[in-house]
Amino acid sequence: QVQLVESGGGLVQAGGSLRLSCAASGRTFSPYVMGWFRQAPGKEREFVAAISWGDFRTSYTDSVKDRFTISRDNAKNTLYLQMNTLKPEDTAVYYCTVINTWKLSSDWTRRSEYDYWGQGTQVTVSS
Repeated sequence: QVQLVESGGGLVQAGGSLRLSCAASGRTFSPYVMGWFRQAPGKEREFVAAISWGDFRTSYTDSVKDRFTISRDNAKNTLYLQMNTLKPEDTAVYYCTVINTWKLSSDWTRRSEYDYWGQGTQVTVSS
């Protein structure tokens, strides 16, 4: 099993910044890709960003490009999401997730590709 624990959420004014962290553990933790999704009230869970564990390939949804940065610390098994210039529409529960096995091809934006999920951390951006 793999455990993912998010932290760093909170309430921030529009234009502010937050840094989310996701600590991963478990004897079977062997990440291929790690990512962040978010879910706003009444909406579907949507892809935010992802990063490959073996190299530095990243992917972002268009609405967060140039504002959010995903990164990881392999030695600490920790994933980060630096969120700058936050907007009220970024308000959501943010979930950390992992594709735990290598795949020949995968669509990092699809929820079904991911194997494990954290419990989520609330991010609220006030206007």
